[in-house]
Amino acid sequence: MATMVSDTGAVPQGGRTVRWGLLGAIVAGSAILGAISDWRDDHALLINTTDSLPNWAFVIHRNRVPERGEYVFFDPPRSGLVRRHFGAKPQMFGKIVYGIPGDVVAHWHRAVTVNGRLVGYTKPKTKAGEPLAIGPSGVIPAGCYYVGTPHKDGFDSRYAAIGFACRRQIVGTGEAIL
Repeated sequence: MATMVSDTGAVPQGGRTVRWGLLGAIVAGSAILGAISDWRDDHALLINTTDSLPNWAFVIHRNRVPERGEYVFFDPPRSGLVRRHFGAKPQMFGKIVYGIPGDVVAHWHRAVTVNGRLVGYTKPKTKAGEPLAIGPSGVIPAGCYYVGTPHKDGFDSRYAAIGFACRRQIVGTGEAIL
């Protein structure tokens, strides 16, 4: 790149302004890219393709401890039922935290309660006719959560094939954006 020099040997003011502008753009671009990279390390975007939850887009906050009522995203357990319905490498599941460590889960006929509050009903079989075993009951252990969905066909902690979502499975909490 050629630099224009005046008769006095000075660089014209316009060239200096352009160089400072380029330097500023490079510094700003680096800062923006660094911020995006930092955000990506702790967050993810997820598109929900099921009827299980009412929203279809979520921001996931990785490595956050879920609280009651929050959306939580977790890797489902490896079970034959999960494999048959969702494949050998299923995508993470998204549910709502209905029970936290120390809460009590109870089953009464088809009704499921957490601390005496109704959170859902169980079904005896899947839509495909496979038997569904009832999920865990009793005190929710440390590091585990009872997760569910308001959808009548939700595949969640109501059933043994999912059980409690525990710390080792949890990817993060979610915030509905659409």
